[in-house]
Amino acid sequence: MDNNPISPSQRRGFLITILAGLGTAVTAVTLWPMWRFLAPRKGPGALERVAVARASVDLGAAHFFNFRGAPAVLLQPSPGNFAAFSAVCPHLGCIIKWQQDKGEFLCPCHAGRFSADGKVLGGPPPKPLESIPVALEGDQIMVG
Repeated sequence: MDNNPISPSQRRGFLITILAGLGTAVTAVTLWPMWRFLAPRKGPGALERVAVARASVDLGAAHFFNFRGAPAVLLQPSPGNFAAFSAVCPHLGCIIKWQQDKGEFLCPCHAGRFSADGKVLGGPPPKPLESIPVALEGDQIMVG
């Protein structure tokens, strides 16, 4: 007489199902961050432009903003002239800072220095800051 209504093959099947579910969960938790890192970023389209009020960028000062999902900076180096750059250092991707007293950008991670026109002045950055087109439309600065 068998008192156990569950056969060994049913127990084995149940155990395999539980282990397969746990394995799937662990795999999903492991791969999700990699997918988020590698997947294209959602954001405005490639042709979208950003409008910045002219009054928000003082002479010799920098205005940081988001452009197409990444940090960017708008600068007025001389009266009425504006330049925009990616605020991401081309060395290792740190966010640059504007040093108004020196008139240059500084990457705080490895002391990379850039001129007001984005050229490399010193440090490890291999190339200049990425330039972004700028156009004036009335009281607005159109970036992109």
